Formats: sequence, structure tokens, C-alpha cells
Amino acid sequence: MIRLLVFEDNSDFAESLVELIESVDGIEVLEVYSNAKNIVKHVAYHRPDLVLMDIDMPIENGLQGLRNLRAAGDQTIVLMLTVFDDNDRVFQSVAHGASGYILKRSSPEKIIEGIREAFDGGAPMTPSIAKQVLKLFSQPFQKSDQLQTLTQRENQVLSFLVRGYSYKMASSEMDVSLETFRYHIKNIYVKLHVNSKSEAVAKAIQNRVWE
Repeated sequence: MIRLLVFEDNSDFAESLVELIESVDGIEVLEVYSNAKNIVKHVAYHRPDLVLMDIDMPIENGLQGLRNLRAAGDQTIVLMLTVFDDNDRVFQSVAHGASGYILKRSSPEKIIEGIREAFDGGAPMTPSIAKQVLKLFSQPFQKSDQLQTLTQRENQVLSFLVRGYSYKMASSEMDVSLETFRYHIKNIYVKLHVNSKSEAVAKAIQNRVWE
């Protein structure tokens, strides 16, 4: 029996997902949570075999939850299930230890197949996601001194990006305007010689600047 915890804020989708999972043999949903806050405690209490994780949730999103779980030393299998297939979220999910990345628009059969594959030690990904992952990791960044040129404020901005915060959420946490936050982002791109958030996050992760 594969025992699951589901983190999903869309109640209708969560209900449909639970019905789907419980309609097949050998998989059981232990509990559903609407955000990733207290995920470490939830996982420690339920001791699931696998966590099915949405990304875009209120209060604490799936990327933050994944990072917190790994930071606590918990290696429970985490399978990301989301509507997003952009480079930033894919890279951050994989870099922080997700076992797979499945899109919500996948067929019911593919979702069940992904759960079983992840449980068996595989790394399920839809073809579009797998292609992006290969592209992201085909040109690894070399460690450099560029990150040392960032100001304390810019490092703080970068750390929020690594943790999966949206610009709006991060600027609110920092108590700065969205315009000011974007200004810092532009300066970071210039100093790191990158052209996208994915590239900036890649350099940050390889240098572990969020710690």
C-alpha cells in the first residue's frame, strides 16, 4: 500500500484527485492540506510513503514546503503536481530534491503511473518537463566570484527567488514596493551576467547562497 499526503489548495481538484487515487488498488490518501505550512510536522506525524505537492498555494507554497522538508533532513518522496511547466519552477523543484514533476492536465492514468513510478524509485516527468530539465542541466554554471558582488539586499532578493516566492510575495516580505524589488532583480541580472530568473537561481543554488 502506497500511503500519500496531498498538498493542494484547490478543493475541487483535491476532491477529484482523492477520488481518482482511491479508485485504484494499492494507494491510500492519508490527509489533504491546503498549503505547505507545517509540512515537516505533518510528514513526521503521518509518515507517508509519498507527498503529492502542488506548487502555487497560499501562506506557504510547494517549493517552500519542499525546501523545508529537505532542510529538516526528511527524504520522503515528493512528487510535484502542478499546472506550471515553466523553467523556473521546474529547476527549483528538481534542485531542491523533488522526485518527479507531473502536470495537472496529465491523464488520470499518467498521474497514477507517476505516483507508482516515484514510489518505485523512478523520476516521473511529462515529456515537456523532461525536455526542460535536460536543457537546464546541459550547460552547468561555473562557480565564480560574481555572487560576491551582490549587496546584502540583493542577496536577500535572490534568496527569495530560490525559495520559490513570487515577486509580489517577496516584495511584501521585504516591505518594499514591487517596483523596488524589480529594480534589485535587474541589478542582480547585470552583476551575475544572466538574462533570466532561472539562470540567477541556478547560480544561487550551486553556490548555496540561500543558507
